[in-house]
Amino acid sequence: MAKKKKYYVVWQGKEPGIYTKWEDCKKQIEGVSAPIFKSFKNPEIAKKAFLDAPDKYIGQNYIEPTMLGSLKKSKVGTPIFKSLSVDAACSGNPGVMEYKGVDTNTKKEIFHLGPFPKGTVNIGEFLALVHGLAYLNSIKSVVPVYTDSITAMAWVRKKATNTNLARTAETEELFKLVDRALIWIKNNSWDNKILKWETEFWGEIPADFGRK
Repeated sequence: MAKKKKYYVVWQGKEPGIYTKWEDCKKQIEGVSAPIFKSFKNPEIAKKAFLDAPDKYIGQNYIEPTMLGSLKKSKVGTPIFKSLSVDAACSGNPGVMEYKGVDTNTKKEIFHLGPFPKGTVNIGEFLALVHGLAYLNSIKSVVPVYTDSITAMAWVRKKATNTNLARTAETEELFKLVDRALIWIKNNSWDNKILKWETEFWGEIPADFGRK
């Protein structure tokens, strides 16, 4: 039986891109301290993933759509529109970063911070999620919060961040927000459900910046 072709997406390596041979992918990640890469079976999914944030595709919770079929779609259902959606955008990673929260149903902007001169997608997604929880807490709302970042959800759950971004004069303002966010989640509780936005089935999250 012929071996099925794979598409290797390299987000962080010597030359980021999509490679069809493992040998070529391996050349891009060897010697790189923290390479970010993943293989896909569907070339269209690989193209979409390369233009997107890698944390959306890496981890045990991600299953490539071609493997899901109608069963996963039926389990996913439809979004809860009475909710808050959050997202971040980064020009480069790291790069200029901003984040916001919107009403899922109307897309009305609730908050928007940035741009910050240097940040990462993961930090932006984390800050957006905590900002959303704090905002809902302040108005005593228990509606759910949607994010498309598994990493942000994990950081909130663990009440700890894990980033390679250096704390410098350029990033100090951003890290002060991270410090405040960590203090808040460690000293507060919330009844709001944190839900994963199913981009594969629902399209981009309402808070998306539209820079794909």
